[in-house]
Amino acid sequence: MNTLLLAAGLLSIFVGLIHSILGELLIFKKVRDGALIPAVTSGLLGEGNIRILWATWHIASIFGWVVGVMLISIANNGFSGSALFIQYISASMFAAGSLVFIATKARHPGWIGLCGVAILCWLA
Repeated sequence: MNTLLLAAGLLSIFVGLIHSILGELLIFKKVRDGALIPAVTSGLLGEGNIRILWATWHIASIFGWVVGVMLISIANNGFSGSALFIQYISASMFAAGSLVFIATKARHPGWIGLCGVAILCWLA
């Protein structure tokens, strides 16, 4: 078993989970009118904008979970071509972490988790 990939996979799942939970509590709770999908408009954003932001928010979490499960699977079983695949995951996580770092001036902690996954994959 590759413990670095296992740690990267678990971290990716954790980051996705925290992303969804905190998004619901800190952002979407304010624009929800009791329905599952928030739709309350807010000045610049219409109902359609709020709905697609909500969906996109959770899509990012789902992708993080799937990447995490794939890394855990590779950590346990491996597969032919996994080294290149892991490099792609590492590069994409580093790019995503860098984007969050730059966009929020390092104030949003998501960059730490994303770059952590990237570093663990790179070391593996």
